[in-house]
Amino acid sequence: MGLTVGGCAMGFQVADRWFERRTVDAATTLIWEPHVVPFLRCNIWHVKGRDRDLVIDTGMGLAPLRDFARDILGGAVSAVATHAHLDHIGGHHEFDHCFVHPLEAPGLAEAAPASTLAGGKFDPADLSTLADEIGGYDLAGPMVTAIPAAGFDLREYRIRPARNLTLIEDGDVIDLGDRHFQVFHLPGHSPGSIGLYEEASETLFSGDAVYDGPLLDSLAHSNVEDYIRTMERLMDLPVRVVHAGHDPSFGQDRLRELARDQLRRWRA
Repeated sequence: MGLTVGGCAMGFQVADRWFERRTVDAATTLIWEPHVVPFLRCNIWHVKGRDRDLVIDTGMGLAPLRDFARDILGGAVSAVATHAHLDHIGGHHEFDHCFVHPLEAPGLAEAAPASTLAGGKFDPADLSTLADEIGGYDLAGPMVTAIPAAGFDLREYRIRPARNLTLIEDGDVIDLGDRHFQVFHLPGHSPGSIGLYEEASETLFSGDAVYDGPLLDSLAHSNVEDYIRTMERLMDLPVRVVHAGHDPSFGQDRLRELARDQLRRWRA
């Protein structure tokens, strides 16, 4: 089917499935949106716990995430925002409880453009409208390659405010009953970026603080000095696996290589 956006006919097809998922281990599932363009295609992580499940980041919010993941979600579920950029918080409004750092809370509670990047100029049919917020990327075209349902109007895309927020700071612990994740404040990419670290399994969910690709450090609210301290902290962290906000997971050797290379570029 076609969709008219801004007077232009765009040949979007209706996706057979909006989400895909892969089991990582008995307690971890990776979910993603294959029809969102790679730049905005967030890794959505489901972590199963005895008393509570976590969904770490929720993607763009173009289709109901809870419906898709209903068969794997436990009774109590909290959504974690590693930060409040639009590609990470679109589905948080579906959950009854959310964790977020105070510096990112306006993006989650109010969809504040200064946090989400989806300001007044943002047009989901033309990613070049993000150019003012995101320097150094050649962005063009719509943010999707298909639509989630017949009649879906991309022009109506909005980030919906989330509810029942618990503010979390560096050193706090999220207790799932049988698993415990320490909150790491990892600023640089955004002021309130966080990661979740489980010491027992040496697992880090890093959000966009680090991933295996070019890092964004030139946003209006990015801070390179903060990012340097974040990278120095991560380089010394004993990790077995890093599950990031984008791109494939990796281990400690790759984390140290990414951190060293990035620190070298910043200090050049």
